[in-house]
Amino acid sequence: PGHRRAGSEAGAAAAAPRYEVVVIGGGHAGTEAAAAAARGGARTLLLTHRISTIGEMSCNPSFGGIGKGHLMREVDALDGLCGRVCDRSGVHYKVLNRSKGPAVWGLRAQIDRRRYRENMQKEILNTPLLTVHEASVEDLLLTEPEPDNPGKCRVTGVILGDGSTVHAGSVILTTGTFLRGMIFIGLEMHPAGRLGDQPAIGLAQTLERLGFAVGRLKTGTPPRLAKDTIDFSGLEERTADNPPVPFSFLSEAVWIKPEDQLSCYLTRTTLKAQEIIYNNLHLNNHVRETTRGPRYCPSLESKILRFPNRAHQVWLEPEGLESSVIYPQGMSMTLPPELQEQVIRSIPGLEKAKILQPGYGVQYDFLDPRQLTASLESRLVQCLFFAGQVNGTTGYEEAAAQGVIAGINACLRVHGKPPFIVSRTEGYVGVLIDDLTTLGTSEPYRMFTSRVEFRMSLRPDNADARLTHRGILSRWLLQGAALPGCRPLSHTPSVSAGFEEAGCVSQQRYEQAVKMRTALEDGIATLKSLQFSISKWSQLIPEVTISSSRRSPVSAFDVLQYPEANMELLARAIPEPLGKLAQWRKLAERLKIEAAYEWCVVNQQQEIEEVRRDEALQLPEDLDYFAIDASLSAEVREKLDSNRPQTIGAVSRIPGITPAAIVNLLRFVKTNHKMEKLKVLPQTGKYLPGKMYSKKATSQRQGLAEVSEEEPESTLVRTPL
Repeated sequence: PGHRRAGSEAGAAAAAPRYEVVVIGGGHAGTEAAAAAARGGARTLLLTHRISTIGEMSCNPSFGGIGKGHLMREVDALDGLCGRVCDRSGVHYKVLNRSKGPAVWGLRAQIDRRRYRENMQKEILNTPLLTVHEASVEDLLLTEPEPDNPGKCRVTGVILGDGSTVHAGSVILTTGTFLRGMIFIGLEMHPAGRLGDQPAIGLAQTLERLGFAVGRLKTGTPPRLAKDTIDFSGLEERTADNPPVPFSFLSEAVWIKPEDQLSCYLTRTTLKAQEIIYNNLHLNNHVRETTRGPRYCPSLESKILRFPNRAHQVWLEPEGLESSVIYPQGMSMTLPPELQEQVIRSIPGLEKAKILQPGYGVQYDFLDPRQLTASLESRLVQCLFFAGQVNGTTGYEEAAAQGVIAGINACLRVHGKPPFIVSRTEGYVGVLIDDLTTLGTSEPYRMFTSRVEFRMSLRPDNADARLTHRGILSRWLLQGAALPGCRPLSHTPSVSAGFEEAGCVSQQRYEQAVKMRTALEDGIATLKSLQFSISKWSQLIPEVTISSSRRSPVSAFDVLQYPEANMELLARAIPEPLGKLAQWRKLAERLKIEAAYEWCVVNQQQEIEEVRRDEALQLPEDLDYFAIDASLSAEVREKLDSNRPQTIGAVSRIPGITPAAIVNLLRFVKTNHKMEKLKVLPQTGKYLPGKMYSKKATSQRQGLAEVSEEEPESTLVRTPL
C-alpha cells in the first residue's frame, strides 16, 4: 500500500523481498556499483539477465589507456574490483605515453576474456551482503517523494519480468546499451543490447513516462578473426613491458610471468578497403543513421569517410592465452558479412583471415546526465541512481568509475548519510562526473588527460593518497569496530559529523595507504634535510649535471628532480640514510615522481587563480581558432568557431569546453594579443561588472577596482566580480 507502478497503479506484494540497494545490470558499472554498496554495509541485490555474462567484455579485450588508466587507479583506490581482476587476468601489460611525464602515463593491459569473466564472477559471488539473481526488470515501484528533497516521486523497488516485486531503499540503473538496444549488420536490424542478449524495453518506456530526457547514441564492434589464419610474419610486433606494472595498489606483481606475455601486431588499411566501403555505403544502415557515434573510437567506415586516402592503423590483439581469436582494434564496421570479409582480406597479413563473428553496430537510448546530481542520483526520481553507458559514456573504465560512485552513494542514501562527492580537483572520476552532470554530452564521452586541468596533481601514482583515506568505512571510525580478523586502526584521524565517508574501503587497503603516505612524508623530509654544495654533489654523483644557477646548498630532493637522478643513484652516494628508501621499489619510484612535479603542482594552483581572475577578459573578434598555435583539441576548436565567444567567461559556458582548454586559450591570447579595453559607461561613470579597463582611463577610480597582474603591453584594472 502506498506504492505504485510507474505509469499505473499496482499494489506491492506483502511477501516481496526487501534489499537496501538493488542494482540493475551486471556489466562493468553494475558489478562495481553492487560491490561498492555491499562493502559499505548495504544488503544489496544485483539483477542481471544471465549470471554467466557477469564480467563479460562485450567489445575490446583490454582495460586502461591514456586517461582511462587514471580512472582504473582511482577505482582501485576506492577498493573497486576491476584493477585487481585485471592484475589476475592480463596477457599483455603496457604503460602508454612513456615518452612524456608520469602524470599522463596510461596503464593498459590486454585481458584474457575468459579469465576476467571467471575472476570477476568469483569476486561478485563471494562478496558479503551481495546477492545475485537472474531476472529482467520491466518497471519501477514508486511512492510519494520526501518533502525536503527535490524530485516528483521516490523509487522503492523494481518489478521483474515475471511480475514479482523487490523492494529497495535505493535503485541503481546500469543498463549499458540495453535500453531499446538495436543491432545493425548491413541492412539488417534486430532488437538486442548485445549480440545474443535481449534489450530492455519496459525500463526505457518507464523513463520516458517519468519525464526523463532521453537521447540516442550508437557504437560498434569489429569482426573477430581466427588466429591461425593470420600471417604475422610481415607485421610490426609490439611486445609487452618487462616488468609489467600492476593496476592495483594491493598487487606486488601481476599473475603472469613477463616472458609469458603475448605480443600485439600492427597492420594498416589499404585503398582497396576504402574502395569497397565507398562502393557499398548504400548497404550500411548504421553509417547512414544520424545518431551520434563515438568520436574517439569511430567505425572504419566513419574514418574513411572523414579521412579518405589514408592508411588507418589496425591493431591485432589477442583475446586470451589459450584463445584462438584475434580482435582487430580499429576495424569496427557494420557492412554485410560478405563485404566485411572482402575488407579484411584487403589488409596486409589478413589476406587469408577467417571471420569467426562479423562486426556489428548498436544503437541505444541514453539518459541526459544533466538530470543527475554529482552523486549520480536522479533529480527527477529520488533514490534512483544511474551509472555507466546509460549516462552517455563509452568504455569499461568510465563505466566502472561511475559504478563505484553510484554504489557508494546509494548505500549512503539508504543510511541517511551525506553523499560522497569527488570534485574535479581530487580525481579524474570527479572530472568525468562533473563534465557529465554539468555539461551533458551529445556523443559517447571518453576520458582523456586533456579534460583534466589539474593533471600534474592527479596522477596515477598518487590515487591512493588522494582517495583511499576518504573511503575508510565510517562504521570503523565512528564506532571503533574492525572487520573480523582485523585489529582496529590505531592511527585513524578524527572524524567530524560532516566528514564525507565513502564507507567502501577495507582496513587492509587503508592501512597500506597510510603506510605509504607516512613513508613518502618521511622520505621527502629526509631528502630535503640532506644539503650540500653544488661542487660536493658533483663529486658524489658525477652522472648528474646540476645547474650552476641553483642556489647553494642543494638538497637531495632537488637533485632528484633531474632526469638522470634516481633513488638508486642517490643511495649509492649516500648509503645512510637513503639506502632503506631505495630498497622499497614503489616508494623510490614515487619519491622520484614527487620531486619531479613539486614545482608543477605549485604552478597549477596559480593557473587556477589565473582563470578566475581573468575569466571576464574579452577575446579578439578576429581570432581564427583553427589556425592559432594553442593546445586545443579539434572538438574544442569547432565549438569555439561556431559559438564565437566574446569573453573568457563566455567560453567557460560553452558545453564541452574544458577548464584545461580555457587555460590554454587564455595563455595564448595573453601572449599573442593585446587585451581589449572596455570603456566606462557613459554619463554614469560606472564600471561594467567583471570587465577589464585600461589603467590610464580609470586612474580616478583606483579605489573601486583591483589591479590585475601586469600584461606584456599594458596594465589592466578590473572591478571586483
